[in-house]
Amino acid sequence: MVAIRNRFGDKLERALPLAVIVMMAAALWAIFMVAPEEATMGEVQRIFYAHLSSAWVAFLAFALSFVCSIGFLSTRSMSFDRWAAASAEIGVLFCSAVLMTGPLWAKPVWGIWWTWDARLTSTFVLWLIYVGYLFVRRLVSPPEIKAPLSAVVAIVGFVDVPIVYMAIRWWRTQHPQPVIGGGEGSGLNPAMAKVLILSFLAWILLAAALCWLRVRIAGLEERVGRIKKQT
Repeated sequence: MVAIRNRFGDKLERALPLAVIVMMAAALWAIFMVAPEEATMGEVQRIFYAHLSSAWVAFLAFALSFVCSIGFLSTRSMSFDRWAAASAEIGVLFCSAVLMTGPLWAKPVWGIWWTWDARLTSTFVLWLIYVGYLFVRRLVSPPEIKAPLSAVVAIVGFVDVPIVYMAIRWWRTQHPQPVIGGGEGSGLNPAMAKVLILSFLAWILLAAALCWLRVRIAGLEERVGRIKKQT
Protein backbone atom coordinates (compact mmCIF):
# COMPACT_ATOMS: atom_id res chain seq x y z
CA MET A 1 0.00 0.00 0.00
CA VAL A 2 2.82 2.41 0.87
CA ALA A 3 4.58 1.60 -2.42
CA ILE A 4 1.39 2.23 -4.39
CA ARG A 5 0.85 5.52 -2.58
CA ASN A 6 4.44 6.58 -3.26
CA ARG A 7 4.16 5.72 -6.96
CA PHE A 8 0.92 7.70 -7.19
CA GLY A 9 2.59 10.63 -5.44
CA ASP A 10 5.55 10.53 -7.82
CA LYS A 11 3.26 10.51 -10.87
CA LEU A 12 1.20 13.36 -9.46
CA GLU A 13 4.34 15.40 -8.80
CA ARG A 14 5.37 14.99 -12.43
CA ALA A 15 1.91 15.79 -13.83
CA LEU A 16 1.04 18.76 -11.63
CA PRO A 17 3.65 21.24 -12.93
CA LEU A 18 2.58 20.67 -16.55
CA ALA A 19 -1.12 21.00 -15.67
CA VAL A 20 -0.44 24.21 -13.73
CA ILE A 21 1.59 25.72 -16.58
CA VAL A 22 -1.12 24.94 -19.13
CA MET A 23 -3.95 26.27 -16.95
CA MET A 24 -2.09 29.43 -15.91
CA ALA A 25 -1.11 30.14 -19.52
CA ALA A 26 -4.72 29.68 -20.65
CA ALA A 27 -6.00 31.93 -17.86
CA LEU A 28 -3.51 34.71 -18.59
CA TRP A 29 -4.29 34.53 -22.30
CA ALA A 30 -8.01 34.78 -21.57
CA ILE A 31 -7.56 37.67 -19.15
CA PHE A 32 -5.68 39.81 -21.67
CA MET A 33 -7.07 38.55 -24.99
CA VAL A 34 -10.62 37.30 -24.37
CA ALA A 35 -12.07 39.38 -21.53
CA PRO A 36 -13.55 42.64 -22.80
CA GLU A 37 -12.22 45.95 -21.53
CA GLU A 38 -14.30 47.36 -18.67
CA ALA A 39 -16.08 50.53 -19.77
CA THR A 40 -15.35 52.67 -16.70
CA MET A 41 -11.99 51.51 -15.36
CA GLY A 42 -10.36 50.40 -18.59
CA GLU A 43 -7.39 48.05 -18.76
CA VAL A 44 -6.54 48.24 -15.05
CA GLN A 45 -9.72 46.31 -14.29
CA ARG A 46 -8.02 43.15 -15.59
CA ILE A 47 -6.29 42.92 -12.19
CA PHE A 48 -9.76 41.91 -10.95
CA TYR A 49 -9.35 38.34 -12.24
CA ALA A 50 -6.13 37.71 -10.30
CA HIS A 51 -7.32 39.68 -7.27
CA LEU A 52 -10.63 37.89 -6.83
CA SER A 53 -9.23 34.45 -7.69
CA SER A 54 -6.46 34.92 -5.11
CA ALA A 55 -9.02 35.91 -2.48
CA TRP A 56 -11.18 32.85 -3.12
CA VAL A 57 -8.16 30.54 -3.03
CA ALA A 58 -6.95 32.13 0.22
CA PHE A 59 -10.37 31.53 1.80
CA LEU A 60 -10.36 27.89 0.67
CA ALA A 61 -6.82 27.36 1.95
CA PHE A 62 -7.67 28.81 5.36
CA ALA A 63 -10.83 26.68 5.43
CA LEU A 64 -8.74 23.56 4.75
CA SER A 65 -6.35 24.55 7.54
CA PHE A 66 -9.34 25.04 9.85
CA VAL A 67 -10.81 21.61 9.04
CA CYS A 68 -7.44 19.83 9.29
CA SER A 69 -6.71 21.55 12.61
CA ILE A 70 -9.98 20.23 14.00
CA GLY A 71 -9.05 16.83 12.59
CA PHE A 72 -5.69 16.96 14.34
CA LEU A 73 -7.17 17.91 17.71
CA SER A 74 -9.69 15.09 17.31
CA THR A 75 -7.29 12.35 16.22
CA ARG A 76 -3.76 13.62 17.00
CA SER A 77 -2.78 12.43 13.53
CA MET A 78 0.32 14.26 12.25
CA SER A 79 -1.03 13.90 8.72
CA PHE A 80 -3.75 16.40 9.63
CA ASP A 81 -1.12 18.70 11.12
CA ARG A 82 0.96 18.61 7.93
CA TRP A 83 -2.06 19.49 5.78
CA ALA A 84 -3.11 22.23 8.19
CA ALA A 85 0.34 23.79 8.09
CA ALA A 86 0.72 23.50 4.31
CA SER A 87 -2.70 24.98 3.57
CA ALA A 88 -2.07 27.85 6.00
CA GLU A 89 1.19 28.66 4.17
CA ILE A 90 -0.65 28.64 0.85
CA GLY A 91 -3.40 30.80 2.34
CA VAL A 92 -0.84 33.38 3.48
CA LEU A 93 0.77 33.35 0.02
CA PHE A 94 -2.51 34.05 -1.78
CA CYS A 95 -3.71 36.50 0.87
CA SER A 96 -0.45 38.38 0.27
CA ALA A 97 -1.32 38.43 -3.43
CA VAL A 98 -4.72 39.92 -2.56
CA LEU A 99 -3.09 42.65 -0.47
CA MET A 100 -0.63 43.46 -3.28
CA THR A 101 -3.01 43.41 -6.25
CA GLY A 102 -5.66 45.40 -4.38
CA PRO A 103 -3.62 48.61 -4.09
CA LEU A 104 -2.40 48.26 -7.68
CA TRP A 105 -6.05 48.28 -8.73
CA ALA A 106 -7.12 50.91 -6.19
CA LYS A 107 -4.60 53.63 -7.02
CA PRO A 108 -5.79 54.34 -10.60
CA VAL A 109 -9.46 53.91 -9.66
CA TRP A 110 -9.73 55.47 -6.16
CA GLY A 111 -6.70 57.73 -6.32
CA ILE A 112 -5.26 56.13 -3.16
CA TRP A 113 -3.24 52.97 -2.50
CA TRP A 114 -4.99 51.98 0.73
CA THR A 115 -7.83 52.94 3.05
CA TRP A 116 -8.69 51.46 6.43
CA ASP A 117 -12.22 50.41 5.58
CA ALA A 118 -13.87 47.25 6.90
CA ARG A 119 -12.99 44.93 3.99
CA LEU A 120 -9.36 45.98 3.66
CA THR A 121 -8.70 46.13 7.39
CA SER A 122 -10.28 42.73 8.12
CA THR A 123 -8.26 41.20 5.26
CA PHE A 124 -5.05 42.65 6.67
CA VAL A 125 -5.97 41.29 10.12
CA LEU A 126 -6.59 37.86 8.56
CA TRP A 127 -3.14 37.96 6.97
CA LEU A 128 -1.56 38.94 10.30
CA ILE A 129 -3.32 36.09 12.14
CA TYR A 130 -1.99 33.42 9.81
CA VAL A 131 1.46 34.98 9.61
CA GLY A 132 1.36 34.66 13.40
CA TYR A 133 0.38 31.01 12.92
CA LEU A 134 3.48 30.46 10.80
CA PHE A 135 5.63 32.15 13.47
CA VAL A 136 4.17 29.81 16.08
CA ARG A 137 5.17 26.84 13.96
CA ARG A 138 8.65 28.25 13.47
CA LEU A 139 9.36 29.34 17.05
CA VAL A 140 7.77 26.53 19.08
CA SER A 141 10.00 23.49 18.69
CA PRO A 142 8.52 20.51 20.60
CA PRO A 143 6.01 18.88 18.19
CA GLU A 144 3.76 17.82 21.06
CA ILE A 145 3.29 21.53 21.90
CA LYS A 146 3.63 23.11 18.46
CA ALA A 147 0.96 21.06 16.69
CA PRO A 148 -1.94 21.58 19.14
CA LEU A 149 -1.06 25.24 19.73
CA SER A 150 -0.94 25.86 15.98
CA ALA A 151 -4.27 24.08 15.54
CA VAL A 152 -5.92 26.37 18.09
CA VAL A 153 -4.53 29.47 16.33
CA ALA A 154 -5.80 28.24 12.96
CA ILE A 155 -9.27 27.49 14.33
CA VAL A 156 -9.63 30.82 16.13
CA GLY A 157 -8.14 32.73 13.20
CA PHE A 158 -10.67 31.30 10.76
CA VAL A 159 -13.38 33.34 12.49
CA ASP A 160 -12.10 36.33 10.51
CA VAL A 161 -12.77 34.69 7.13
CA PRO A 162 -16.57 35.16 7.19
CA ILE A 163 -16.02 38.68 8.55
CA VAL A 164 -13.85 39.52 5.54
CA TYR A 165 -16.41 37.99 3.18
CA MET A 166 -19.40 39.77 4.72
CA ALA A 167 -17.69 43.12 5.39
CA ILE A 168 -18.97 44.77 2.22
CA ARG A 169 -22.47 43.50 2.99
CA TRP A 170 -22.53 44.53 6.64
CA TRP A 171 -20.86 47.94 6.35
CA ARG A 172 -20.51 50.72 3.81
CA THR A 173 -16.95 50.51 2.54
CA GLN A 174 -14.67 52.04 -0.06
CA HIS A 175 -14.34 48.55 -1.53
CA PRO A 176 -16.77 47.89 -4.41
CA GLN A 177 -19.92 45.95 -3.66
CA PRO A 178 -19.94 42.29 -4.78
CA VAL A 179 -20.46 41.66 -8.46
CA ILE A 180 -21.49 38.05 -7.79
CA GLY A 181 -24.38 37.39 -5.42
CA GLY A 182 -24.61 41.07 -4.60
CA GLY A 183 -28.31 41.44 -5.23
CA GLU A 184 -30.17 43.46 -7.84
CA GLY A 185 -27.93 45.20 -10.32
CA SER A 186 -24.94 42.99 -9.65
CA GLY A 187 -23.46 40.59 -12.13
CA LEU A 188 -20.73 40.16 -14.70
CA ASN A 189 -20.63 40.36 -18.44
CA PRO A 190 -20.92 36.71 -19.64
CA ALA A 191 -17.46 36.83 -21.26
CA MET A 192 -15.97 38.25 -18.06
CA ALA A 193 -17.69 35.55 -16.00
CA LYS A 194 -16.19 32.78 -18.15
CA VAL A 195 -12.71 34.28 -17.87
CA LEU A 196 -13.14 34.61 -14.10
CA ILE A 197 -14.10 30.94 -13.79
CA LEU A 198 -11.07 29.89 -15.86
CA SER A 199 -8.86 32.16 -13.76
CA PHE A 200 -10.19 30.70 -10.52
CA LEU A 201 -9.63 27.13 -11.75
CA ALA A 202 -6.05 27.99 -12.73
CA TRP A 203 -5.33 29.66 -9.40
CA ILE A 204 -6.86 26.82 -7.38
CA LEU A 205 -4.87 24.24 -9.35
CA LEU A 206 -1.70 26.22 -8.59
CA ALA A 207 -2.63 26.31 -4.90
CA ALA A 208 -3.44 22.60 -4.84
CA ALA A 209 -0.10 21.76 -6.47
CA LEU A 210 1.85 23.92 -4.01
CA CYS A 211 -0.06 22.49 -1.06
CA TRP A 212 0.47 18.89 -2.19
CA LEU A 213 4.19 19.44 -2.71
CA ARG A 214 4.51 21.20 0.66
CA VAL A 215 2.86 18.25 2.41
CA ARG A 216 5.21 15.85 0.63
CA ILE A 217 8.22 17.94 1.73
CA ALA A 218 6.95 18.03 5.32
CA GLY A 219 6.62 14.25 5.30
CA LEU A 220 10.18 13.88 4.03
CA GLU A 221 11.44 16.33 6.66
CA GLU A 222 9.81 14.27 9.40
CA ARG A 223 11.33 11.08 7.98
CA VAL A 224 14.80 12.67 7.92
CA GLY A 225 14.30 13.81 11.50
CA ARG A 226 13.45 10.29 12.61
CA ILE A 227 16.50 8.89 10.82
CA LYS A 228 18.76 11.43 12.51
CA LYS A 229 17.40 10.45 15.92
CA GLN A 230 17.98 6.77 15.19
CA THR A 231 21.58 7.35 14.07
